Amino acid sequence: MTTDATATDGTTTAGAAGTAARADGLPTLAVYKLASCDGCQLTLLNCEDELLALAGQVRIGYFPEATRAVLPGPYDLALVEGSVTTAADAERVREIRAASRHLVAIGACATAGGIQALRNFADVAEFRAAVYARPEQIDALAGSTPVSDHVKVDFELRGCPVDRGQLLEVVTAFLAGRKPGIPGHSVCFACKRRGTVCVTVAHGTPCLGPVTHAGCGALCPAYGRGCYGCFGPSADAAPDKLIPLLRRDGMDDRAVERFLRTFTAAAFESLRAGGTATGGAREKRASGDARERKRDRRQKQRKEAAS
Repeated sequence: MTTDATATDGTTTAGAAGTAARADGLPTLAVYKLASCDGCQLTLLNCEDELLALAGQVRIGYFPEATRAVLPGPYDLALVEGSVTTAADAERVREIRAASRHLVAIGACATAGGIQALRNFADVAEFRAAVYARPEQIDALAGSTPVSDHVKVDFELRGCPVDRGQLLEVVTAFLAGRKPGIPGHSVCFACKRRGTVCVTVAHGTPCLGPVTHAGCGALCPAYGRGCYGCFGPSADAAPDKLIPLLRRDGMDDRAVERFLRTFTAAAFESLRAGGTATGGAREKRASGDARERKRDRRQKQRKEAAS
C-alpha cells in the first residue's frame, strides 16, 4: 500500500515511512477509537499472555490505550472501535481506511451504531438542548452509524464487548492471510451446545437468543437471564417472527420495542424495516452473496440427487 494520509493527531502516514517501519518483516497493527466506551480495546488488553506471544510477530503501530509510541503508517491491520457520531468521526474513519491495508470493525458500536444509536429514534436537537448549556457548540450528526456506512470494511466482529477468543482469532487470521473462523449461528445454537435449558420454554423469560448472532457463549441464558442481543441480529434473524412469542410471555408493544432497542437497536430496526443485520452497505452485499451461495448449493444438491 502506498497511499499517504494524515492522522487526526497530525502524524503523516506516508507510504515510504510505512515501508521503513516494516523493514524487519513484521506486519503492523493499529487500534483506533471513535464513539465508544473502550470496552473492546480493554478486551484486547486483557488478552495479556496471548498479547505477549503476539508481540514477537507484529509491531504495534498505533494503540493509545496501550502505549504512547506511534509508528508511521500505513498499517497492515487496523481495528476500529466505536460508531460514527460526528463529522470529525466520519473524516477520521476515512483517514484510517486510507492508511490501512485491512480494516476490521470491532464491537456493537462499530458494527451497528451501538447503544448510542438510540438517539436515531429521537430528535437529536432536543437532546442537545436538554443536556448541554450551550447546545450550539455540540457538533453531532443526526444518528450514530456503523463504520461500514462510511468506508469499506474487511470484516465485522460483533459484541458488547467483543469476545476475547474471537478477537484473537480475527487478529491472527488477518496477520496470517486467512479468513477468520467466526460462526454465524444464533445464540440458541450456543445454548444447546453448552446444555443450557431454554429460559423462555422453561421459565417464560423473554429472550432475543433466537435472533441474535452467537459469540458470547450464551452467557446470559447460562445464568437464567434472557439474551439482550448485544451481538446484533444473526444472519437469518427474523425478529418479527419472535415478537408474537414475546407478547405471549406478557410483553405489550411498548415493552417489546424497548426490549429490541438496547445494544444494537439500529441493527434490529434496520432488519425489521427490510434492511440487514447492521444496516451497513457492506453487510447488505455480504448477506446477499451468502444467500446466493446457499441457493446455488441447494440447486446443485438437487441436480446431483436427481441424477
